[in-house]
Amino acid sequence: MFAFALPEDPRPDRGPGLRLWLLGVPTTLAWAATGWSGALGLLDGFRLMSLNRVGAWGADAGPAVSLVLFFAVAVTVASSLGFAMLWAAGISLRRMGVGFRASSLATALGVALGSGLAIPSWTPPESVGQRLPVPGGAAEPWSDVDWVVYYEPYLVPAVAALVALVLIVVLVCAFLAEAEADDRVQALRHRGRQVTGFVTHVEFTDVWVMGHPRFVVHVRFPTEAGERTVVTTMVTSLFQAPARGSAVQVRYDPHDPGTVLVEPAPAGSSC
Repeated sequence: MFAFALPEDPRPDRGPGLRLWLLGVPTTLAWAATGWSGALGLLDGFRLMSLNRVGAWGADAGPAVSLVLFFAVAVTVASSLGFAMLWAAGISLRRMGVGFRASSLATALGVALGSGLAIPSWTPPESVGQRLPVPGGAAEPWSDVDWVVYYEPYLVPAVAALVALVLIVVLVCAFLAEAEADDRVQALRHRGRQVTGFVTHVEFTDVWVMGHPRFVVHVRFPTEAGERTVVTTMVTSLFQAPARGSAVQVRYDPHDPGTVLVEPAPAGSSC
């Protein structure tokens, strides 16, 4: 295990997980409002146009327009909360991945709930199995795509619920892996050997994590068996960017050479 932690990233930190759960509730509710208003304000009208070749919303245009406006507000709020969940997870790539999965779960779960509540309110088409005939013409039977559109009120929440179920499994595995990694790092902090290492090579990866650059660094440090070099990554601010020859703190397990933790030297440290 090779890790490079930021000074402001104490481990294990269960705060990000708690913040994700606290933000997940309003985010899910906001996406539920988005799913409900989007289903009735947008998808319902498009469904009728597709099945019956209707060119306008007719007398129900007023309520539909109101739902579209409500949808615009709801999707804005929901997207903002979802973006906040990414920041709440932390600035490491691993935690950002957990935050993205949690935000995606809130989206899928909310859309499933909102569109599911909207099922009884979908407008039934004027004709089932065939399109409304044009003047002087015969009615055309529905195609397979038309039947899929017809069952859209049930398919939208069903697909969203299936995605949410998959994301729940993925997110649980991610949280377990996150907790296990934090426990390993914390154990290394307490029981590992601490030495001073020096950066011998720095490479910018052209990757930015929440506005912070990510570097690949080579660090040389002394051990009981002689000097070793470890290659790991560092995500830090521009003002704390690693440089060749800069000192860092290294903790390693003498019984497990593959377990190494590299951290920037504390401010004011003589190392």
